[in-house]
Amino acid sequence: MIADAQVHLWLANTPDRPWLPNRIAQLPEPFLVEQLVPMMDEAGVDRAVIVPPSWEGDRNDYALEAVRRYPTRFAVMGRMPVNDPNTAKLLPDWRKQPGMLGIRLTFHPPQWHWLTDGSVDWFWPLAEKYRLPVMFYGAPMAHFARVAERYPQLTMIADHLGVSTEMAKEGKTAEGVKETAALAKHPNVSVKLSTTPFYSSESFPFGDMTVHVRRLFDAFGPQRCYWGTDLTNSYHKATYRQRITHFTETLDFLSNADKEWVMGRGILERLGWK
Repeated sequence: MIADAQVHLWLANTPDRPWLPNRIAQLPEPFLVEQLVPMMDEAGVDRAVIVPPSWEGDRNDYALEAVRRYPTRFAVMGRMPVNDPNTAKLLPDWRKQPGMLGIRLTFHPPQWHWLTDGSVDWFWPLAEKYRLPVMFYGAPMAHFARVAERYPQLTMIADHLGVSTEMAKEGKTAEGVKETAALAKHPNVSVKLSTTPFYSSESFPFGDMTVHVRRLFDAFGPQRCYWGTDLTNSYHKATYRQRITHFTETLDFLSNADKEWVMGRGILERLGWK
């Protein structure tokens, strides 16, 4: 079973379905489920977790449509306006949406203060109460260490090695990975080893990323590390198949048993995706 821990799908920016102001997608054209499914079939990817992209705002409609059309192939980690406590009423029934497994939070630098000024404090205990896994991205990992310690039954998944695009561009990937590895002491935290082609300054097989992947694997272990592509980020840098073989054929520290967990079993079990 090969399961991609993160893909984006999106529709065009139109007047009746507008994106957020001044936002640019990872590709110049929409990326549709009709494009993704044949790519998965060709590469041998059985399932994928759809993470609705931030430029579309806090909407999940197209991701849920993909689940309706391909219920055995896709599930969703949905978006919500986490800085608005009025959305708390959505959480008790969140997983009643077919294919919805949890919530993905994005904290771009303008939103980092939400993690320190109380804006999102309401969210964590309710996500724990209703057993909603949370993927998180963007802000320094130290913010999430405090959450993990306070809410030990909350399933937390650090995206993209725990490294933001801004950190990678500033040459701080190693620093970010170090902070993420420190979260491994919390059993409720795990990590997606995703978007490695984008962060790499090399071509396939992205040898400069091996040290970072190895550090996180050694910290979290095979059951708490998940392969994922974030395919449309660095879309032209590697084929879908290369993104698989990067892990299955070039990372010699992974045993066959490790690969079973990292390439799919781990994320499916952590999210409760049967």
